[in-house]
Amino acid sequence: MARTIAIANQKGGVGKTTTCVNLAASLAAMRKRVLLVDLDPQGNATMGCGVDKHALERSIYDVLVHRDLISEVVQPAGEAGFNVLPANGELTAAEVELLEVDNRERRLRAALIEADADYDYVLVDCPPSLNMLTLNGLVAADGVIIAMQCEYFALEGLSALIDTITRVSESVNHRLQIEGILRTMYDPRNSLTNEVSSQLHAHFGDKVYRTVVPRNVRLAEAPSHGIPALLYDRYSRGAKAYMALAGEIVRREERTVSGGQEQE
Repeated sequence: MARTIAIANQKGGVGKTTTCVNLAASLAAMRKRVLLVDLDPQGNATMGCGVDKHALERSIYDVLVHRDLISEVVQPAGEAGFNVLPANGELTAAEVELLEVDNRERRLRAALIEADADYDYVLVDCPPSLNMLTLNGLVAADGVIIAMQCEYFALEGLSALIDTITRVSESVNHRLQIEGILRTMYDPRNSLTNEVSSQLHAHFGDKVYRTVVPRNVRLAEAPSHGIPALLYDRYSRGAKAYMALAGEIVRREERTVSGGQEQE
């Protein structure tokens, strides 16, 4: 059974898509079967996986609106070793069209049932806003990774996102929880970074990942080549950080599963 994780933050430019692509590649490098779902009309995750969003015959739009099967739309992410459910500008229309259908917030969740046995992890790259597409991602997910920079305004946006996650959990997806909080573009020399980081630990404790993703030139360059940092420069600080994050996520899940079995 696949574990579905949404990577979300309504604030743009926080490393959300970078996290989705590089975490997918890192989990695949650990021999996990991974599907990346691009729910952002910008299609940046799609391009970052080496898939040309302009040449798509079908995309996640067709899965959500026309109920095409995921197996008919999915594309391989080249040497990265995972699959991607691609997106492009057509997805903008889905935002409007979904408003007129029944169970509109459950379209992605229903579609992923088909792929459940084929993957270990499904990573959903949500758009940088709290809209119908993001809601589909949250309703389909078991957990949410919140990618955020350690800056003042990030804390304000975080409370709004947590409120949304709480409402979704209480109303339409009772299994949804915060998987973890990932500090991105991390610079320990910055006093505000350290102050915000301390506040995150105080409020969220173990939910804050030990792994931090540093500002890294190689990590920023990789998307222009259509490959994750792990393939672009596996020895870069950015690539190493995402391998560490993948390890942390897998270990957390293993502890959760073993703890549940002991209680039984």
